[in-house]
Amino acid sequence: MFDSLGGMSKTFRCWDVDQVWLLPPSIHDFVPPGHAAHFVRETVRESLDLSAILDVYSEERGQPPYHPTMMTALLLYAYSCGVYSSRRIARACEERVDFMAVTGLQKPDFRTISDFRKRHLAALSGLFVQVLGLCRAAGLAKLGHVALDGTKIKANASKHKAMSYARMLKAEAELQAEVAAWLKKAAAADTSEDRKLGAEARGDEMPDWVANKQARLAKIKEAKAALEAEAKAAAEAKAEAKARRQKPSAKEVEGKSEPPSDKPRDKAQRNFTDPQSRILKTKDGFIQGYNAQAAVDADHQVIVAHGLTNNGSDQGQLGPMVEAIETMAGGRPEELSADSGYCSEANLEILEERDIRGYVAVGRQHHGQSSAAGSRRCQPGSRAAGMQRRLRRGGRRSRYRLRKITVEPVFGQIKQARGFRQFLLRGHDKVSHEWGLLCLVHNLVKLAAALQSDDPGAQSLPAPA
Repeated sequence: MFDSLGGMSKTFRCWDVDQVWLLPPSIHDFVPPGHAAHFVRETVRESLDLSAILDVYSEERGQPPYHPTMMTALLLYAYSCGVYSSRRIARACEERVDFMAVTGLQKPDFRTISDFRKRHLAALSGLFVQVLGLCRAAGLAKLGHVALDGTKIKANASKHKAMSYARMLKAEAELQAEVAAWLKKAAAADTSEDRKLGAEARGDEMPDWVANKQARLAKIKEAKAALEAEAKAAAEAKAEAKARRQKPSAKEVEGKSEPPSDKPRDKAQRNFTDPQSRILKTKDGFIQGYNAQAAVDADHQVIVAHGLTNNGSDQGQLGPMVEAIETMAGGRPEELSADSGYCSEANLEILEERDIRGYVAVGRQHHGQSSAAGSRRCQPGSRAAGMQRRLRRGGRRSRYRLRKITVEPVFGQIKQARGFRQFLLRGHDKVSHEWGLLCLVHNLVKLAAALQSDDPGAQSLPAPA
């Protein structure tokens, strides 16, 4: 080959996009041997029991569906890459060779992917226990020290679609008057048109602008009734708890305690898009979302239990999360650390009863402070006072220091590294399973990284049954 100046040009490798392959390539050659696509695909094929998904398919009629094992591997690998949208996953199956290595060149469309995820969401989330078992078998989760924390994640709903109870009362009256005036106006228009066009002519349908207002009024009434039902149930539960107490509280003795009311507070809110989500306060302001909980093993940042609530406070979650650790991980941790949001006498008692050595912050740890004991005044002889002494005695060497470097990086990896900032589904049950799926994928990524590295603490996976 010669260039334009007549000299010998550089020789390049042949590039012919029209060249037909004599033999088709193997999908194992699409990506390097140690790639995560191979690991996720083979782990799903060989090490996970998918009977909860496979047993659903019993109908012999119709077109054969995509193999559920392939679809499961595809979803788990997509989540590990930070690809959550069904449309983006379908596009990746057509454009990315790592996704092709998982699907074997099959290209399910976005609706098939979305329907599979919805249909098997609970079963997919249930695989968390199996993946956690693989992590424990590989020596990645020993339940020595477990850190507990929660993070606020946006719901698939706008906070501007929420309305307070006081605003509902005002809007209901305004809309009723407005709709009544419009209906009266529409009836007068119908009468006029009947005289002009005749009784058999069209034109007597209710205008769309009236129907839309009526639909909004119906939705407001439904939300208002739901808030009233919640307030009534809470008042009944509070009255029952008061009746079970043997002695009155200090406020009741002083006459300051108000009787439980079955009427919602004026500021009580309900979202029209996802009614089970709540307005939650974060360091960056308020969001419409859920409070996702995770208990993380300190050895390799493996999640040993997960949970989800729509309550912005973490205080009521320590007991359920300790039970979740026992259920999901099959054992109790020796130590458990948590921030001041989990500190209460009842929670510290739970740790004592289960013989778990706790490191729970009593107050906020300020910058430069040696411990999370804080300056909070605890009642002498209380469990909080004992915890405060334990944290102060440990100082900078306290085991509480493990909390920040254990659980908070996990939330950073899920929300920042893998880009999960908002739930895709709506409703507490579906969102809870979605959070379980995210925790499962996090553990799968940790397992792949440990087995493919020179980590001496990681062991090989057990042989499939």
